[in-house]
Amino acid sequence: MSCDLTTLAVAGVRGLRPYQPGKPIEDLERELGIRDPIKLASNENPLGPSPLAVQAMQGALGAVSRYPDGNGRALKRALAQRLGVGEECVTLGNGSNDILELVARAFLGPGSEAVISEHAFAVYPIVIQAVGAKARVARPNAPAHAMPYGHDLQAMSALVNEHTRVVFVANPNNPTGTWLEGQALKAFLDALPDTTLCVIDEAYLEYVLEPAYPDAVAWLGDHPRLIVTRTFSKIYGLAGVRAGYGISHPQVADLLNRVRQPFNCNSLAQRAALAALDDEGHVSRSRELNAAGLAQLSRACEERGLGHIPSVANFLCIELARPAPPVYEALLREAVIVRPMDNYALPNHLRVTVGTPAQNTRLIQALDRVLGT
Repeated sequence: MSCDLTTLAVAGVRGLRPYQPGKPIEDLERELGIRDPIKLASNENPLGPSPLAVQAMQGALGAVSRYPDGNGRALKRALAQRLGVGEECVTLGNGSNDILELVARAFLGPGSEAVISEHAFAVYPIVIQAVGAKARVARPNAPAHAMPYGHDLQAMSALVNEHTRVVFVANPNNPTGTWLEGQALKAFLDALPDTTLCVIDEAYLEYVLEPAYPDAVAWLGDHPRLIVTRTFSKIYGLAGVRAGYGISHPQVADLLNRVRQPFNCNSLAQRAALAALDDEGHVSRSRELNAAGLAQLSRACEERGLGHIPSVANFLCIELARPAPPVYEALLREAVIVRPMDNYALPNHLRVTVGTPAQNTRLIQALDRVLGT
């Protein structure tokens, strides 16, 4: 006797489309028999992790038979000292995605709403829908705007009502790379009602060189309903071990910890993150490499008449003036993995992670062959 087991799931999960990660190198090698591909699809640091982080993980291997510190005290203490907050304000996560899910589980549910921007990080609508809440999607900035397809804070504010419990703001935004200046974002935060929390997702914070870009943690003292999320997956090069964190008012952090899974930040991740924080030289080298790579890719686009969205992150969203998926498929055969943006409602765009100079050159040359330029 056959039955549809999907009917057993809760309504939000039944209609959910799972997150689509970038194509793994191993899949491309297996499917097409391609050797030595480069992956510029998932906004990973081409320099990899700090040698100090690798050494710390190697030193922790002998203790993996034991559970990690469930409270992550050493990492929390280091983060609190660095950020000038109390340890009770820090929530550790299995990547910052974990913190986004904790926010949804703690503050959203059937009958509540959350506000997001179109073309924002795909995890936001997933965590909202999974708990049965409603996502209200604000129109983005127009293509001709200085920050095309980025967050329109006025449009987002207009969707906030008595049912809104959470607003998600990515700064910089993924996948566009656009950013919000401090004055505008602070005014938006000031205007939110007392019944609404605001998550400011700063996953790419360490790459930003713009002087008007704000550090949202500085606003926590005046905004108890603010949650700032950050990660070790990007500039710190630790995407594979999954380490992220949230900074919030102690009462908010306490609520997040009530729904947090025990031992959600593993022992290798904690040791690696702690060591990575001390390697400021690695962060500086990664930032400098990224700035040069953004300039290299932007210049290549302009020379070829290709549009691109201004970015302060470690990726560039390229406008092809044609459907992007066929170009993406053709680049796979050139041994270059990038990310088509059709699932972000940007069907003519490819998102390209900034690589090393050699990797960027390989991408540009492959794009020339595919586009016939």
